[in-house]
Amino acid sequence: MMKLKLSFLALFISIFSFSQQLSLSDKAEVSVLTFGPGNSLNDAFGHNAFRIKDKDKGIDIVYGYGEYDFDAPNFYLKFARGKLNYLISRHHFSDIFYFYSKYNRSINEQVLNFSKEEKQKLYNYLENNYKPENRRYLYDFFYDNCATKIRDVSQTSTNNSIAFNLPKDFEQKTFRQLIYEHVDRNTWGSLGIDIALGSVIDINASAKEYMFLPKYIHSFFEVAKINNSNLVKSSSTLYQKKEQGTTFNILFSPLVILSLLAIVILYITYKDSKNNNRTKWLDVALFSLTGLIGVALLFLWFGTDHSTTTHNYNLLWAFPLNLFVISQLFKKQAKNWFKSYLKLLVIIFCLLTMHWLIGVQVFAVALIPLLLAILIRLVYLVKSFNK
Repeated sequence: MMKLKLSFLALFISIFSFSQQLSLSDKAEVSVLTFGPGNSLNDAFGHNAFRIKDKDKGIDIVYGYGEYDFDAPNFYLKFARGKLNYLISRHHFSDIFYFYSKYNRSINEQVLNFSKEEKQKLYNYLENNYKPENRRYLYDFFYDNCATKIRDVSQTSTNNSIAFNLPKDFEQKTFRQLIYEHVDRNTWGSLGIDIALGSVIDINASAKEYMFLPKYIHSFFEVAKINNSNLVKSSSTLYQKKEQGTTFNILFSPLVILSLLAIVILYITYKDSKNNNRTKWLDVALFSLTGLIGVALLFLWFGTDHSTTTHNYNLLWAFPLNLFVISQLFKKQAKNWFKSYLKLLVIIFCLLTMHWLIGVQVFAVALIPLLLAILIRLVYLVKSFNK
């Protein structure tokens, strides 16, 4: 009987202690952490997280959004189709500090001017969100990511009492221009982004939409107000990134590689013109490459839930139908319809230029030499088949 009483007493003490942990003390602080960019494309945009610190309760926890759920069935397929759920994470601050300082990524902290009730509400929200049944959410790079969650959860915890103002250095930009702030245009990552994402990211982002980037969470929070007071009570740098030499190798950059490829295409075209010849393998390679890229872009547009891969006018050069006309390239005399098809491709290339000039969509700068070479090759094919 005594053992049973002791068991109930231990259970009661355990439950009581746990409930005490859920109630923050008057000395509790909540803050937003902003982590600087890393070296890979995956972390090139930085990261945001909440920090809940309460010395009296022994709490110093960091909550962040955007963790991969590698246990999800068909992980890679769901990732490609934009149907992958991401997770909220929870870690001790000491572990987070060690991780980001180890990889030399800056850590800035903004302590928020929340009331005791707002701090408790935020803590309760995050704890509830971390429950297994609530952890997952459908990620969107621009509208529901690690940064926008910080903004939205802050508003929820304060009953939408936060008023965001424009930072002093605010400049109107498109989504693509905002991406360029973190990814150099002459990199393979930027090339992939510019090819995969459509014209929908070439519209001006609203002030609220700027906060899909962690650094703008920091700058917008810095000048925000809550109940006519500053939202940020204090700011500090917890870790300053150490400057390191750049490892960028321009010789292997997209502009150099694609320019060399363009030179090869132009040289072969010149030789073919001089010798009244046509290098079939080159044409088959170009039609296969552009056709396959076009099929991939069509899939991203119509076969996925990604909001940013629609209305992609890279299809004006990566033409999917190129795959279905390759057989004509092996013939000395092509069908009349194929001759018309080649003329159509030339016209489409002109449309691409017009789309770029009037600002419908911005295309990858590194593609310019390759596209010019392909266009010249197409003009040569039109002349060659019409002899």
